[in-house]
Amino acid sequence: MTTRVPLILGGATFGAPNTLVARIHTLPEAQAVVDLYTRLGQKTFDESRVYGGGSSEEYVGQLDLHGSLVDTKIYPSIPGAFSAANIQKVFQESVKALGPHKIRVYYLHAPDRSEAGKGVPFEESLQAINGLHKAGLIQEFGLSNFFSWEVAEFVSIARAKGWIQPTVYQGLYNAVERGIEPELIPCLRKYGIKFFAYSPLAAGLLSGRALTTESDGTISSAPGSRFQPTSATGGMVQGRYQVLLPIFQQLKEVLNQHGITMSAAAQRWLQHHSALGPTDSVIIGVSKISQLEGTIKDCEGGPLPEEVVQVLDAAAKKAAGLAPYYAR
Repeated sequence: MTTRVPLILGGATFGAPNTLVARIHTLPEAQAVVDLYTRLGQKTFDESRVYGGGSSEEYVGQLDLHGSLVDTKIYPSIPGAFSAANIQKVFQESVKALGPHKIRVYYLHAPDRSEAGKGVPFEESLQAINGLHKAGLIQEFGLSNFFSWEVAEFVSIARAKGWIQPTVYQGLYNAVERGIEPELIPCLRKYGIKFFAYSPLAAGLLSGRALTTESDGTISSAPGSRFQPTSATGGMVQGRYQVLLPIFQQLKEVLNQHGITMSAAAQRWLQHHSALGPTDSVIIGVSKISQLEGTIKDCEGGPLPEEVVQVLDAAAKKAAGLAPYYAR
C-alpha cells in the first residue's frame, strides 16, 4: 500500500494504563498493531521520552519492529532541559528504553520558554546534538513546535560551525489548522527541511466520532472522547476547537452527500490538497488495531470533491487567529 505523502505511526497511544493519551496498554496489543502496520508497507515510528510518562518508549523497546526506524524527542520537562548535560542524560534514557532499536531522528520536542531555558543558548543544545550525530547515535536532527525564526537561527549556527543541521520539523497541521502555511512552510522549504504533520484529525474533531449532534441540533462531546470535559485533555481540546463546532455540522452534511467519512476527508486533504509533498510525512495514531487499516485506507483515497475542499477551507479561515499558533 502506498500514499502520496508517507505515513509514520505515532507511539503516543502506546503506554502504561492511566498515562496521558495512552490507549494500548499491553505488549500483545501493541505488537499486533506493529505487525499490521509493517505488513501494510509502513516502516517508521514516532516516539518521545515523555509519551506514556516514559512507558511508551519502553513498550516499543520490547516489540519486534521488523526493521523499522524510530524517531524520538526530548521534551523540556524541567527548566534548562536543553543544556548539553541534560540532552546527554535524556538521550541515554531513550536509548536504554528503546533497547535494540536505533534512533533515526532526534528532536527537541518543544521550546524551553522557562527562565532557565532562556539561559541555554541554541549553540549549546546544537553542539550536544552534533556530538550524538558524530558518534553515529542519530541520523538526523529535528525541531518541533518552534517558531520559524528559531528554525532559521538553528540553521545559521549549524552552518557557521559545520554541525548537523535540522532536516525535519514536526508540527501541528490539518485541514482546519493551517497556521504553518504563511511563514513556517516557506522557511522550511528555503532550508530543505521536511515537515512531519501531527494531529491530522485535529485531536479527534475530524474523526467523526468525537462529537455528536443532539435531537435539538446542538453539538456535544461523545462519551469517551477527548472532547469530554472530564477527560485529561478535555479543557484544552474544547478551548481550541469550540469555535469550529457549527462548521463541523455543515461539513458532516456535505460529506454525507458525497459518501465520504470525516476521517477520510481529513486524511485525503493532507494527501492531495495541503502544502505537503512526497518528502514530508503524516503522523497517524490509533487506539486499537481495527483503526489502523481504515486509517491507511483513508490516506490512500484520491483528491476530494471541490465542494468538500471549500467547506474545509471555510473552517480553516474561521479557525485562523482563534486556534493556537503553530509554535509554543
